[in-house]
Amino acid sequence: MSTPVVPSVLFVCVHNAGRSQMAAAFLTHLAGSRVQVRSAGSAPADAVNPAVVEAMAEAGIDISAETPKVLTAEAVQASDVVITMGCGDACPYFPGKRYLDWTLTDPAGQGVAAVRPIRDEIEQRIRGLLAELDIPPASA
Repeated sequence: MSTPVVPSVLFVCVHNAGRSQMAAAFLTHLAGSRVQVRSAGSAPADAVNPAVVEAMAEAGIDISAETPKVLTAEAVQASDVVITMGCGDACPYFPGKRYLDWTLTDPAGQGVAAVRPIRDEIEQRIRGLLAELDIPPASA
């Protein structure tokens, strides 16, 4: 009997304080241990955007303890799928990895009302990603 392979997904944006944090939180929430989830930033902020924390709390997901992390080549190499969100050329490229670029509005400096539609679009993209990975979302 073989152990099922758990795919690994890395979300990358510049500050790792908004979009990539929301995407990682949704994927963790909906996939649980069936996907290994990472997020990082090419120039990490000091803290996650408070409006992002509030918007995610409204969706029932607490990311208040998360902290922005620096993007490393090791994180990219350890991931099967790398999803970039506006980090441009700062994202390292390794052959054999699947790269997706999600064009999303940057929530930096925005209030919670502006973050909600970004959050909702990210959730829909995560649900689509789960379908592509053939992983049914947890009922949440």
